Amino acid sequence: MEYVTRGPMETEALGEKLAGKLKAGDVIAYTGDLGAGKTAFTRGLARGLGVTDRVTSPTFTIVNEYEGRLPLFHFDMYRLSSSEELFDIGWEDYLERGGVCAVEWSENIDDALPEDCIWVRIARGGEDEERIVTIEGVEL
Repeated sequence: MEYVTRGPMETEALGEKLAGKLKAGDVIAYTGDLGAGKTAFTRGLARGLGVTDRVTSPTFTIVNEYEGRLPLFHFDMYRLSSSEELFDIGWEDYLERGGVCAVEWSENIDDALPEDCIWVRIARGGEDEERIVTIEGVEL
């Protein structure tokens, strides 16, 4: 399904709405250019999961962990060149911990993603703050 958001707050609200549909073990695979809104979407997702901590991009740490009704593991694969590096940091352990894995730059490790992951594609729209968000794998 395709959605249009106009600004970070609407992008976050869409992420929060998705959070209500998630269950333990779900993987959300993001694609989108730098600055498209992947972290904003994740802030909303975290809020919807009951996370009260400040959500930031894990670009330099690879993964940030947050506690909520379900644990949220927020990955940024921008700096990884292959899924082998992902397995070195314990990807399989994260999948088994009963949380939600939100994976930015998922195209860098797409061969390590489960077949039933939820895809969130975010692209810039025609206006400055407008985003086109496509969500596949779950109905909102």
